[in-house]
Amino acid sequence: MNDLGNYLQSRRNAIDTALERFIPTPPACPPLIGQAMRYSLFAGGKRIRPILTLAAGDSVADHDTDTMAMPAACAIEMIHTYSLIHDDLPAMDNDALRRGRPTAHVVYGDGIAVLAGDALLTEAFHVLAHHPETVDTAIVARKIRTVDCIAEAAGVVGMVGGQAIDLQTTGQACLPETTARGKDTALDGTGLQAMHARKTGALIRAAVMAGAIMAGAPDATVDAMDSFGSQFGLAFQIVDDILDVEGATEELGKTTGKDAVAGKLTYPAFYGLAESRRLAAQSIDRAKRALSDASLGGHLGAIADWMLTRTH
Repeated sequence: MNDLGNYLQSRRNAIDTALERFIPTPPACPPLIGQAMRYSLFAGGKRIRPILTLAAGDSVADHDTDTMAMPAACAIEMIHTYSLIHDDLPAMDNDALRRGRPTAHVVYGDGIAVLAGDALLTEAFHVLAHHPETVDTAIVARKIRTVDCIAEAAGVVGMVGGQAIDLQTTGQACLPETTARGKDTALDGTGLQAMHARKTGALIRAAVMAGAIMAGAPDATVDAMDSFGSQFGLAFQIVDDILDVEGATEELGKTTGKDAVAGKLTYPAFYGLAESRRLAAQSIDRAKRALSDASLGGHLGAIADWMLTRTH
């Protein structure tokens, strides 16, 4: 395993250990909901968002930032997992497979799946509020700024808003005054990018910014991380779209080809595969330039290169 591979694996292990510490267990919570939360949270994801949080913190500080950044990293992963549970529901994407095994609603039913997602979202902000435990006013200020950043990314101007646009463009939702449930919002290339900036990119941006904020980065550095995260998030979604066309269900751990069946507008559907690859590479170049312009080192650049060539 190469240096980046070793780094990614060590970060995944540290994140999993921290998540075990932060997630409530019986008797603090009812056994059923505790089990449902853990079923999806520990299903073997890539942990790319929390890894970005930790890598961002490490790139702006000359010391170990786990104490400061790990709670935010875990909160980001809880929010991401909640979004996957809800996205897989029959009322949303109606997926039966996630991370190589049955989705939460298939195993536990729709009601408990909804509650498991709700619980993960709520617990994420409990973690952000309480950890790291400190009375240092400077660190408390960082925590408040981080909560604001992540809440905005997860809410209606970010991830939730992007999902709402997605439902509307596929005819799964409509405005009350719309008489027929049709595709009442047509997207062009600009609209496609804007939807993905909310649905996927916002939480990735917040993950990177949270790590920098909790590590005590100055505003100019946080802005550079924002630029990096924006371009990384766009490339991540484009690659996801490509893998839905070219990837194998067994390798991805989720059903492929569903976007085309659902009539979703994706980058390959709009631009074609070759142009989609070019756009993803262009975004990664811009992301890395944001780092170099701010003289930021660490693992973020290597993670960006790896993401561009990932197969799952």
